[in-house]
Amino acid sequence: MNLTSLLPLEATSPAHICPFDQACSYLEAAAKELRLDQGLVEILSHPRKVVTVSIPVKLDNGEVRVFAGHRVQHADVLGPYKGGIRYHPAVTLREVSALAMLMTWKCSLLGIPYGGAKGGISIDPKSYSVGELERISRRYISELIKDIGPSVDIPAPDMGTSAREMAWMMDTYSVNVGHAVPGVVTGKPLSIGGSRGREMATGRGVMIIIREALADRGSSLVGVRVAIQGFGNVGSAAAELLYQAGAKIIAVSTGAGGVFCQDGLDIPALKAYAAENRKSVVGFPQAVSISNADLLTLPCDVLIPAALENQITGENVNQVQAQIIAEAANGPVTLEANQLLTARGVTVLPDILANAGGVVVSYLEWVQGLSYLFWDEERVNSEMEHLMVKAYRRVVQQSEVRQVPLRLAAYTLGVGRVAQALTDRGLYP
Repeated sequence: MNLTSLLPLEATSPAHICPFDQACSYLEAAAKELRLDQGLVEILSHPRKVVTVSIPVKLDNGEVRVFAGHRVQHADVLGPYKGGIRYHPAVTLREVSALAMLMTWKCSLLGIPYGGAKGGISIDPKSYSVGELERISRRYISELIKDIGPSVDIPAPDMGTSAREMAWMMDTYSVNVGHAVPGVVTGKPLSIGGSRGREMATGRGVMIIIREALADRGSSLVGVRVAIQGFGNVGSAAAELLYQAGAKIIAVSTGAGGVFCQDGLDIPALKAYAAENRKSVVGFPQAVSISNADLLTLPCDVLIPAALENQITGENVNQVQAQIIAEAANGPVTLEANQLLTARGVTVLPDILANAGGVVVSYLEWVQGLSYLFWDEERVNSEMEHLMVKAYRRVVQQSEVRQVPLRLAAYTLGVGRVAQALTDRGLYP
């Protein structure tokens, strides 16, 4: 079976693990466990639509540059496509395709009526002015105008994008159709139809899943020692919420490096320090410096990879000492590392569950936007927690019934629901 025939090959180093190949491997494992027909697996392994557009933009210095923008729509059998747009130098079509597939399983697992999508532009947003980023964002969404919409495909922020970019994109779409359409994107500012609780949503979801996993071990968040790789929107939110719940955050890091404190970091002080130092935590006076690689191998109870994919691999997995790993990033644990961790009895909370808080609150924002009825933060958080806990309990039950690790249990639930929907709708004989 050729799982990658629709996607161009892209050069990678021998040590690099292709995210699309890894996503297909998880699909195949779930399909084998579910005993799905091979033809059905072939359908699920290919995105329904792959769009690449040219984005010509005049830069501030007068130079005209053409960027390539991607949008991959994996499956819409459960509802409109949903997925983030990322601005990052490492964006490739295969990466975006992998993330679109993962979003399909994530939405299915959480029981929300979406299919998976993902988009991106291979740029470093730090290298462009606000005006340049606005022109890039507006032209990108203009080129996709026929492929998105509140009942078709609803983009959201991702790595390198924020509420600001979503506001530009909503405005561009609205101007093109002639009226305001708050449901076309999520993750917007509150003033134009955003949802309360969205900024902390993914980090809150990570905290909730860790809390539930600890409860199953007869423990709580109080006094638990946590290391967090990545102190961006997700990592910092998770750190803040875990800190408030009584956990000891012993280490955090950004791309520039990290900091460690045996007795636990003062997270409010660290956040203030990072805000004044271009989001870097290096040099925080109440801690010692530590590398990103060393953070992953610290003795701790819970490790949260909240940065990029492929951080825990066959090369460093034997040095990982955490008993629980919560995948706040997408694909931070490779296939090989996952198998070795499972064999050692380490609990890996898979990304399609652990980092689903963001898409859950995006869904709630979409519902509010369509109804033009907006909720307070308490209700948003309550609705999100209900869906996250419910999904976690289903995964644990599936794991126990099938006698499989949590990751495979999560994938069997996500893949199984989509496969059943294809059959029920008559899209597969």
